[in-house]
Amino acid sequence: MSTTETEYRQVIQRCKDLFLKKNQDYGTAWRILRLPSITDQIFIKAQRIRTLQETGVSKVGEGIEPEFVGIINYCVMALIQRELRNDSRTDIPTDELEKLYDKQIGEVIDLLFAKNHDYGEAWRDMRVSSMTDIILMKLLRTKQIEDNQGNTLVSEGVDANYMDMINYAVFCLIKLTIK
Repeated sequence: MSTTETEYRQVIQRCKDLFLKKNQDYGTAWRILRLPSITDQIFIKAQRIRTLQETGVSKVGEGIEPEFVGIINYCVMALIQRELRNDSRTDIPTDELEKLYDKQIGEVIDLLFAKNHDYGEAWRDMRVSSMTDIILMKLLRTKQIEDNQGNTLVSEGVDANYMDMINYAVFCLIKLTIK
């Protein structure tokens, strides 16, 4: 396993553990959210990261790492919501939810390896602040696509944006924890 894959899987395991623990606390109440609401939740987290990066001050005591974890998990929720768009259940058993999480992350990891190969791990030389800006840009793109009822002329759809946001958030967490 490559260094990137090992680091990536460690970050994802941290996110998945929290996701499943929150599922024990809250269940799948998030299933009630429409996709634009999930996108807005991701936007709130990314905007908070940018504010903390610019001001260096957190008045609620949490830093940016938990926010990147939140971005990853909300993006996974969005991908699961899209997959289950014709499934009206608001309660999903934990074992099924874990499989859905793993399936979505598996597709995201496949995308990571393809892009990492083509771009030569360029993210390793990027600033965390730049990746935060890219996440915010992808959120604005996603919101525009949602406002256009999912219609695009030449662009990828919202799934690709959620997947890219997961990857950038993972890259940020790798860079923040391996200084």
